[in-house]
Amino acid sequence: MQYTIHHHEADAKGAFFVDKSGQRIAEMTYSRTNATMVIIDHTEVDESLRGEGVGRQLLDALVAWARETGTKVLPLCPFAKAQFDKDASIRDVLV
Repeated sequence: MQYTIHHHEADAKGAFFVDKSGQRIAEMTYSRTNATMVIIDHTEVDESLRGEGVGRQLLDALVAWARETGTKVLPLCPFAKAQFDKDASIRDVLV
């Protein structure tokens, strides 16, 4: 299932997330190190969405945003790092 991914950034912290009734039920968070680089630090998906590919949808949204904005990415989150290790097609945004 495809979910609507939202993005919010404030004070050098940001997140791509899925919202349901005002609650974040999935999110991938990052910290901005400078104007052109972010560190993905955490991914969390509610148990009710596990196995639906929501984590990858969050990452795909982040990668698309990084490409559009010229932002480089350092994935410290184990999930994000594993996805970059598996999929060479998204590595162009890596630091």
